Amino acid sequence: MDGFTVGQAAESTGWSARMLRYLEQARLVVPRRSGSGYRLYGLRELNQLRSLRRLRDRFGVELTELAFAARLRREPGLRGAVETWLAGAEIGAADWVDWEQRKHERLLAA
Repeated sequence: MDGFTVGQAAESTGWSARMLRYLEQARLVVPRRSGSGYRLYGLRELNQLRSLRRLRDRFGVELTELAFAARLRREPGLRGAVETWLAGAEIGAADWVDWEQRKHERLLAA
């Protein structure tokens, strides 16, 4: 065999098979597929699953937060919009008009 099935990977890593399917749907851990469409988890995916559990335990991060962080990396438009919003949340009232002007300039340039 060329990898672990979803059941074997679940048993090996402590995640449930259902959770492994969710993680794939969220694109956090994406296993290869066999010719007949079965998920095949290799060493890389097993290590990702183990490190994901440690990350959650250490920092208290939810899977939805990690999925959103992964989306920010994949989608430059979303990343830019979030960065623009965060920049606006950090400015004082006196700088608001200037910030709005720069925001509109960025939107027109895109």
